[in-house]
Amino acid sequence: MVETTAQVALQQTGVRLTPQRLAIAAVLAQTGKETSAQELYDRVRKKHAYIGRATVFRSLDRLVSAGLAQRLERPGHVSAYVWCEAGHHHHLICTTCRKVEDLGEESVTPLIESIARQRGFRVDHATLDFYGECRNCSSRHAKGRPAARRAITSLTTRARM
Repeated sequence: MVETTAQVALQQTGVRLTPQRLAIAAVLAQTGKETSAQELYDRVRKKHAYIGRATVFRSLDRLVSAGLAQRLERPGHVSAYVWCEAGHHHHLICTTCRKVEDLGEESVTPLIESIARQRGFRVDHATLDFYGECRNCSSRHAKGRPAARRAITSLTTRARM
């Protein structure tokens, strides 16, 4: 049997391997995007019709506790989840395509050092999630902006006349 990334990670963290948990972890690990519990449930059910919604929620809680997933917040206070590789890191979350990228501790260290210098505050632990647009979505929108700006400027000019 070929071991998947999710299976290896579950074994390394001591999370009990059940067929349901393995299926849920595998789907979450493969998505590469933040996913709500309902969306994950819908995707898992395509291959594993026997999995219940409560099982998905319990498994997500267990994966978060084990450090294999992180709970993120969507607009409207809706929880979403993302698969996490081992090691402390932060996230860049695209609000357009929902892609999630890991951001290493080295990117955040200067901020932590600045807080220590300026505030005298020693940070023991930080969890940062940055929401915005990824490079692909940002460049797609940038291509459309000049025409939109021209239209707005044209309307504004006409309104003044």
